[in-house]
Amino acid sequence: MLHAVTSGSSAESDFYCHQAIPGTTPVTVVAETEEVLAFEHTNPAYPVHVVVVPKVHVPSLVDLGDGGEKLLGKVMAVVQQVAAQMEEEHGAACVTTNVGLYQESRHLHFHVYHRGESEAQILATYSHHDS
Repeated sequence: MLHAVTSGSSAESDFYCHQAIPGTTPVTVVAETEEVLAFEHTNPAYPVHVVVVPKVHVPSLVDLGDGGEKLLGKVMAVVQQVAAQMEEEHGAACVTTNVGLYQESRHLHFHVYHRGESEAQILATYSHHDS
């Protein structure tokens, strides 16, 4: 059985709304539009690690709140831009988001990252059989 996770007061401790977006915690901006911010992760798990967030509170990928699909499209356009730039610079990029109990921060965010493998390591792992 699936149980709903309510956002409740989670926005009150929202790092993105209360620290990153207003600049309370300084971030290195990678890309920015009127509605979306992409910045270097403040505690990166990968050699190249960027976070992309809407500038208004959106609970998650499955609960778009008032932002709706139009805002999601704008967020995804920035995700695409950052991923393309990362692929150009490093040969590969990964994009992830989490929902439900996997979601540490209850604000929609996408991680765009390069894990640090060389091109040879990537090709050895994936072999590109579909090319």
